[in-house]
Amino acid sequence: MKKLLVAALLVVGIATFAQEKLEPQKQRLSTEQRVELQVKKLTKDLNLSEKQAQEVRVLAMKEIESREAKKAEMEARKEGGGRLTPEEMKERKAKFQEEKAAFESNMKKILSPDQYTKWLEKREARKEKMEERIENRREERIEDGKDMPKPSNR
Repeated sequence: MKKLLVAALLVVGIATFAQEKLEPQKQRLSTEQRVELQVKKLTKDLNLSEKQAQEVRVLAMKEIESREAKKAEMEARKEGGGRLTPEEMKERKAKFQEEKAAFESNMKKILSPDQYTKWLEKREARKEKMEERIENRREERIEDGKDMPKPSNR
């Protein structure tokens, strides 16, 4: 009986260890690394000149730093147990839309018309792919019973 228990524990331990090795290790990239990665990708996809790449680098740095500050603010609010009021949510959404429009405007100034069109198309394709991935994960969770739809109050 003891041998069976030891063998079962050994199998579970090995299986757990093997799964950990299979999962890729996600490393947190620094802000600078993320900016460089983004600029390299845009340079490759849009054939940016050196001047354009430098301007995109500055713009991307501001965007990522702003995003990180907002993330830190939300995490602090979450830890404090505070929720956004409906007015705060509207303000936040309006501010996000303004920042998005400003970013697009700056990209339009930096890129040529053809590059800008291609950038918009790639961004839209990435957005659709992400939405599809989210929907697939949600469906998988429902199938697994982990994310059951909330029962309606009738």
